[in-house]
Amino acid sequence: MAEALDRLASLAGILPGYTDVTGQYRPTAPETRDALLAAMGLPATTTEAAEWLAAEPARDLPEWTVSVDDTAPDLTPPGPWRLTREDGHEAEGAGPLPVLPLGRHRLEAAGETCWILSAPPRLPLPPRGWGLMVPLYGLRSAARGGIGDYADLAEMGSELAPHGAGFLGLNPVHAGFPTDPDAASPYTPSHRRRLATLHVATGRAAPPAGDGPIDYAALIPAQTAALRDSFEAFEAAGGDPAFEAWRAAEGAGLDRFALHQALSERHGPYWHAWPAPLQDAASPETQAAAAELAPDMRFHAWAQWMAETQLRAAQEAAKAAGMTEGLYLDLAVGTHPHGAETWEDPASFASGASLGAPPDAFSAEGQNWNLAPFNPRALIAAGFAPLAETLARQLRLSGLLRIDHILGFERAFWVPNGAPGGYVQMPREAMLAVARIEAARAGATIVGEDLGNIPDGLGHALDASGILGCRLTMFESGADGAPRPPGDYPEAVVASFSTHDLPTWKGWRAGRDIDSRTALGHLSPDQAEDARQARTEAVAALDRASAESTSLPAATAEAMHAHLAQTRARLVAVQVENVLGMPDQPNLPGTVTEYPNWRQRLPAGPAEIAADPRLAATARIMQDNGR
Repeated sequence: MAEALDRLASLAGILPGYTDVTGQYRPTAPETRDALLAAMGLPATTTEAAEWLAAEPARDLPEWTVSVDDTAPDLTPPGPWRLTREDGHEAEGAGPLPVLPLGRHRLEAAGETCWILSAPPRLPLPPRGWGLMVPLYGLRSAARGGIGDYADLAEMGSELAPHGAGFLGLNPVHAGFPTDPDAASPYTPSHRRRLATLHVATGRAAPPAGDGPIDYAALIPAQTAALRDSFEAFEAAGGDPAFEAWRAAEGAGLDRFALHQALSERHGPYWHAWPAPLQDAASPETQAAAAELAPDMRFHAWAQWMAETQLRAAQEAAKAAGMTEGLYLDLAVGTHPHGAETWEDPASFASGASLGAPPDAFSAEGQNWNLAPFNPRALIAAGFAPLAETLARQLRLSGLLRIDHILGFERAFWVPNGAPGGYVQMPREAMLAVARIEAARAGATIVGEDLGNIPDGLGHALDASGILGCRLTMFESGADGAPRPPGDYPEAVVASFSTHDLPTWKGWRAGRDIDSRTALGHLSPDQAEDARQARTEAVAALDRASAESTSLPAATAEAMHAHLAQTRARLVAVQVENVLGMPDQPNLPGTVTEYPNWRQRLPAGPAEIAADPRLAATARIMQDNGR
């Protein structure tokens, strides 16, 4: 009886099971299969599945195909065809297709649609270089107060470039939730194609912050008030034709986002709690609200214009100062299920399931990230436009883009409501082609965060696309278990010591992360003791490896940075926390309020960081190693 559901699940890309990190095979439970089908908008009962399968005709054309740009696709449609290029140019014919330029093109033939993704086969690798990773929110010392803004970012880039850095990396700057002061994580955005207005520089002085972490509950309302005051001054001065032109060019998408923000101020940050008619962006009640809220919508559109203008200025300042890539932005893997992105375009996302991770050594129960995943069926039907537009938004303001958890281009772990999680196969080759198209347009480099349980074939596919992977020194080891020698690192990667989710150099050596997890009850006393012993051995091993590869004193951040600088990796990302000797990591996964995630301030501002002799020493190490 369940055969129809199994067949439908297979067609939808729901995998029958997976092998976990321990080597154990975990079959997808029937209740998980049914919940995932429902999340995709597909039948979840045997009768409905059988009817759907019987009504689904066999296709003569694939739903999508990848071809090389500026060549003719290796696809001959049956009978007459109609081709609409991405630029709007239309052509009709029969037989072989014409040469197609870079882009996503719509082919129609025999009553079917096929998306032709005309992409470069491989992106060029960037030149050998290095850059500095900074948390934008923390780019203000306690003495100065406030929160790091786009003007601070521009200053940091201009000050950093003379040290020879090619890029300046930061956390995601997607639009967040200005009416929820507890929504601090940059990796749980409201909308990935819009920007965080929390970082718009208004010129208003912030009170000193004291010694504690960033207080978003106080800062967010203060920033909103400052933005309102700045907007009123803007309007009183007669506005700016550049804003009017930008708003007109952004069109209906910006208007929908601005309406969402205005409604959030009235009804709360998350649309699922709004009055039912307003939960539908296209309802008559929502359209009536747009007419009433037009002044507020204009304010929110202006705030987006300010954010984009200032972020672009930061990129231009970094490039003008001599950086090769400039800003290194970060794209979150998913979006909040009840934020602006899913309200504006609910059809593109799964409903009733969240992205997450299967059980592993760090989380015995698995993880639910509370992030809405792209629905692969909807993504294909839309010609991959939601993905392309999301990538393009980031790439027009940066020279490097990191795609968080790019493992989701191969398969994504969905956790449905009330059932165990399971994997959904994604259209990998198509998604990689879209990434190549948008990166080629922007002349930028893509970095895929490929850490964790990597599916077979993904590493090769990323390398074949010219998309850089990530390598962390704290985890890199050779066949003998010893730290990987610098000469054994792959070339097409960004190498760093750790990430924002892992301990800093100083914290790693002291076991600060182990202490934190033990205090929170995540590790038992026996587990903590084992972890401390393993850490002591790992620290000693890396000290020995660093001593062998450099003449710098062992057990120092300088020796660790020299070890990184000597690797074959095209790019090295230096974390500012390691330069400044900070012991605490920015984020402790698995916690929300138990740890001050995304609230840690840097001890100095841009000018002071740039003048710090420890940064100068790191820059010399990079330069001495051909970076």
